[in-house]
Amino acid sequence: MLRPRPVRLREVADTAGVHPATASRALNPATRARVSEDTARRVLRAAEDLGYRPNPIARSLKTARSHTVGLVVPDLTNPYFPPIVRGIESALEPAGYHAWIVDTHNDPRRERAQVESLRSRHVDGLIVATALRDHPHLRALHADGVPMVLVNRRVDGLDVPCVSPDDVSGITRAVTHLAELGHTRVAFVGGPATTSTGAARTRAFRHAVRDLGLADDPALLTEADQWSEAAGAHALRALLDADAPCTAVVAANDLLALGCYDALAARGLRCPADVSVVGFNDMPFLARLRPALTTVRVPHHEVGAEAARMLFDCMAGPARPARSLLLPVSLVVRESTAPPRRHAPTRPRR
Repeated sequence: MLRPRPVRLREVADTAGVHPATASRALNPATRARVSEDTARRVLRAAEDLGYRPNPIARSLKTARSHTVGLVVPDLTNPYFPPIVRGIESALEPAGYHAWIVDTHNDPRRERAQVESLRSRHVDGLIVATALRDHPHLRALHADGVPMVLVNRRVDGLDVPCVSPDDVSGITRAVTHLAELGHTRVAFVGGPATTSTGAARTRAFRHAVRDLGLADDPALLTEADQWSEAAGAHALRALLDADAPCTAVVAANDLLALGCYDALAARGLRCPADVSVVGFNDMPFLARLRPALTTVRVPHHEVGAEAARMLFDCMAGPARPARSLLLPVSLVVRESTAPPRRHAPTRPRR
């Protein structure tokens, strides 16, 4: 049985009483604003009545664009990223774009292979959430003229658009909250200093502690080697083993904070009765933890949507100066923070 012949664009145009070029603009969400609402309505109605489906391959040949974007994330199992992906897609789809998503598993060699795979599919640009402060691969892509936007992280000295939460404000809010509860010895579990996020949040913590007159003790700072629960637990265990008494901990992200929960429980310490904990990001389902985690809320969806809009700007005007956007954050106070006990807990004696 022969398949029915696909409806052509000219047939839609004839039915709507417009030129094929006008019909094409009306059917493309990215150019629909160039025609009147009445014309766009007639064309869309004609396309629906005739069962017209645009041919993306023919369209890409005509425009030299694939209308696809590569999205590079370090770990899709991290609950931080799916809401950002949804935000990106919410901005891409109305413009007729779609995303190819790759997960690098935090492996630089895998990242290079995945990005080259995206480029072989002729994506029109990249949204990258894997940036390290020193990232030769991204530098090479930028030098090749690949349109690119960074999410959540920056590369030192690389003039590329970036959208991220306001790390300084978030960490300052977290430390201020603990100070207002009466904590004076606050520990910090930072993320890897190889990432701009890790470095910026550690720097913000040190400034906040000094500004608020809290204990500025280097022994209260520890760095996790990954943005993971296991790394957070390991880092806090090392701090507790070093006999650095504290009554509260700020973790540089929520996964590290969950690791802090694990380390405290293993020591027989209760949260928040013995040690308060604050996270950063407000990942989904944190309110269901026991105790529910106090954390800095990031507008994940808007981070993603703004990244997509920035990429459109970058593709439309490659010569435009790169701009960075900091999105405001807020502190969500839940059950994991409380006033301190009189004495800060230390490592149990053996």
